[in-house]
Amino acid sequence: MSGSPVEVGEERAEAYPRSGRWLALAVLVLAVLLVAVDSTVLGLATPFLSEDLGPSSTQLLWIGDIYSFVIAGLLVSMGGLGDRIGRKKLLLGGSVAFGAVSALTAYAQSAEMMIGARALLGIAGATLMPSTLALIRNLFQDPRERSFAVGIWGATASAGMAVGPVLGGFLLEHFWWGSVFLINLPVMVLLVVVGAKLLPESRDPAPGPLDLPSVLLSLVGIVGVVYAVKETAAYGMRGDIAATGAVGALALGWFVRRQLTLPAPLLDMRLFQHRGFSGAVLADLFTVLGLSGLVFFLSQYLQLVQGRDPLEAGLAELPTAAGAVVAGLLAGRAAHRFSVRAVVSGGLAAIGLALAALLWLRIDTGYPLLGAVLLVVGVGAGLAFTVTADVILSTVPKNQAGAASAVSETAYELGAALGIAVLGSIVTGVYRGFTPPVGVPGPVAERADDSIGGAVEAAAGLPPEAGTALLATARDAFVGGLRIAAGVGAGVLLATAVAAWFLLRRQRLAD
Repeated sequence: MSGSPVEVGEERAEAYPRSGRWLALAVLVLAVLLVAVDSTVLGLATPFLSEDLGPSSTQLLWIGDIYSFVIAGLLVSMGGLGDRIGRKKLLLGGSVAFGAVSALTAYAQSAEMMIGARALLGIAGATLMPSTLALIRNLFQDPRERSFAVGIWGATASAGMAVGPVLGGFLLEHFWWGSVFLINLPVMVLLVVVGAKLLPESRDPAPGPLDLPSVLLSLVGIVGVVYAVKETAAYGMRGDIAATGAVGALALGWFVRRQLTLPAPLLDMRLFQHRGFSGAVLADLFTVLGLSGLVFFLSQYLQLVQGRDPLEAGLAELPTAAGAVVAGLLAGRAAHRFSVRAVVSGGLAAIGLALAALLWLRIDTGYPLLGAVLLVVGVGAGLAFTVTADVILSTVPKNQAGAASAVSETAYELGAALGIAVLGSIVTGVYRGFTPPVGVPGPVAERADDSIGGAVEAAAGLPPEAGTALLATARDAFVGGLRIAAGVGAGVLLATAVAAWFLLRRQRLAD
């Protein structure tokens, strides 16, 4: 294929050659792979971050979820921006920024600097996912081809989840924690160099101007509401938290009202009148909410509670990704053979039941139970997320593909932020309730009470008998918090499965 690929306007997408479509998809999934790897390596690096940067438990949660807060607040705006200036331009520009900020993150010198770098990474990351799905929507006009392309897109995200822990574990055993962020750089270079040649440009042919007040309202609204939920879950309701939540809710209400009056809205609210679209978005939101907080703490459980090294912990998480890859590739075919609601609801119910099995989690739980749970979670997620992504893309006009993809990704990131905030706060709250063994000095007990990483570090400085007793008590408290969080997550997933069964009735993938 020589020269620059043709520009793909909404009316000219079918002019792009068949072979070129699949080569372009290969470039797009590099961006998906990058984001997936970045999201999973952080969990493995958390114990090392705790030791080197010394964050408090609150700062640790912010390191984990500030990326999701910022990306959730900007996804709709970036989706609309891509529809206007061109999704290829936005994707490649965001990729350059993502690589540069990854290097900054790797060399963070304090917890505050790490939180700031993760926020900047969220700004760059907000350009990537809506652009990839929107370009897939315009590259693949045939519904069955598009279903398979979306399956590859989802499977690559799952493969990134598998590659992330294993590669991250290898790097953490041989290099410092910053190396897990530097792995983004070669992927970014490859994406930009190859994507500049292979990717077609795609935009809305008559988008209207980008409404900056809408951009500001969506950012303030989402970040304000999520922050209020997070802080309330961690510390209870306070006046300042309530005020922040109220400002966020008012901003979101104003945003919705403004979109209904603009001739060229940033987000067409009429999309939500389609029951299939709304059902798929809600399914994504609550599924990720039920999963993310637990997954965030799972790497800490494998390393700090069960004593596995980083590479072993990464390998232990492989069943999730393996199940999701296989299920993602088969999801479209299953939805055609059975029904959309059967596949989505079945996948969500499987995840819920797997999380419920963790109610029996103990410090010394054997890997067969953990591996089985992780495999079922992966299969369920692969089925549900792939089909909901296909539903969202197939129910909107091509010229709104960027905005619709952004809504899908906003639900995902918002669910991740809320999940880490709510379920993570449950784990932290239960953990902080443990009573240190008699004889442990006050300052040491205070450090151990802050986080499980702090307890491991504190125990290492005590006499063997006292250190062992402190570590056993802290680990038991941490696992108790995980059990409660797993129960809450299971309830959320099972309730979402029931809701999806009704919301997605008569919903079909296009033939």
